[in-house]
Amino acid sequence: MATETQKTDLRQLAQDVLTRALRAGATDAEAVVYEGDEFSARVRLGEVETLKESGSRAVGLRVFLGQKVASTSSSDFSDDAIQHLVAGAIALAAVTSEDPFAGLPAPEEFGELEGDLKLYFEDVNQMPPADRIETARRAEAAAMAFDARIQNSGGADFDTGTSHKILTNSRGFTGEYKRSYCGFSVSPIAVDDKGGMQRNYWYSSSRTATRLESPEEIGRIAAERTLRRLGARRVPTQKASVVFSPEISRSIIGNIFDAANGDAIYRHATFFDDMLGKQVAGENITVIDDGTMVLDGVGGFGTSPFDGEGLPSRRTVLVRNGVLESYVNNTYTARKLKMKSTGNASRGLAGNPGIGSGNFYLEPGTQSPEEILGGIKNGLYVTETMGFGVNLVTGDYSQGAAGLWIENGELAYPVEEITIAGNLKDMYRNIVAIGDDLVFRSSAAAPTIQIEGMTIAGS
Repeated sequence: MATETQKTDLRQLAQDVLTRALRAGATDAEAVVYEGDEFSARVRLGEVETLKESGSRAVGLRVFLGQKVASTSSSDFSDDAIQHLVAGAIALAAVTSEDPFAGLPAPEEFGELEGDLKLYFEDVNQMPPADRIETARRAEAAAMAFDARIQNSGGADFDTGTSHKILTNSRGFTGEYKRSYCGFSVSPIAVDDKGGMQRNYWYSSSRTATRLESPEEIGRIAAERTLRRLGARRVPTQKASVVFSPEISRSIIGNIFDAANGDAIYRHATFFDDMLGKQVAGENITVIDDGTMVLDGVGGFGTSPFDGEGLPSRRTVLVRNGVLESYVNNTYTARKLKMKSTGNASRGLAGNPGIGSGNFYLEPGTQSPEEILGGIKNGLYVTETMGFGVNLVTGDYSQGAAGLWIENGELAYPVEEITIAGNLKDMYRNIVAIGDDLVFRSSAAAPTIQIEGMTIAGS
């Protein structure tokens, strides 16, 4: 019963903040109330290094005075603090400039997905802290025991989080949802016979503790990923096939979302500017953003019933068979571009909504990663990139990289201290193979991809 009472109180608080804002003179208003709990444990060499448990509650208010807009937020729910929150927002709006594109969505646009999207699982909170710590400890122990060359550890972590969000506005929309998360990771350190050290990691994550992988399995994978980096060397500068592992191809494909972002489009700050309806990638490329996904009875990491403005989440195909089919917009950017919102508004407590993805992914192909590697005589398999080297205006791409060299279809030896470079406009057209290994470990995912014609700068 306590949970239901608390739920009602949060809804009432949101409504109270909204009512006060309208009484204070706002022509429109929107309130967000957020409540969350987090747990984090870190184990290193079997001992607990850090243990954190925290809870937070906060309220955010966005007010409109005609087409003037301002926002405030507070973690203090007292009557005086709420009064100050409202007064502050109204005062700020009064002194800001009018924006012809500002304003809440039209009333008919609001809505939310119906039914249980499987975003919240109580077992995340019910798992005893001792069991969470033990899971991290087991993952680390499995990695350490895997090979004598693993002599140290960067530690193992176990994290959980739950959140409850309520959004209400003066145009009749009120919606709420709860989410849960749990996950653990381990980072073993290996030493070769010359004293050279390498570190890598692996992890498991889910909305429910019942879907976490075995800590022994995660420890084994982390150990194998670490050991295969021992004895890494540089390779000569050359052009060659580059294969990106799923965790790296995810970021390569993620640049498509950033390039199709309505904010970047109306600022003409992206290489996708004026490319709607045109070929931007190979015909084998279809990229989707889907905020409605439920996979095997569990909601996706980017799934929600509504976006940050109260519009129903939806499935949007950004690129279909290589053709740019849609930008991603919130209400503000849609108005600037004379389009409709794609339900991609993302909202914190303060500030205007931004643009965020749901479950963003590249549709998988039919080849296994082994089949892709098997067709390459000489090339690079990238397992890590370093730094930020993407220019969304021009498409230029350059990043430090590490991975494994491919010889005659086999992973031959580890490689490090190299740079890979190209231009995203060419890279998306030169994806010659797509793997069948699409797995969602976060809200963005992509399978293994092979790109031709990239420059590898080494020795």
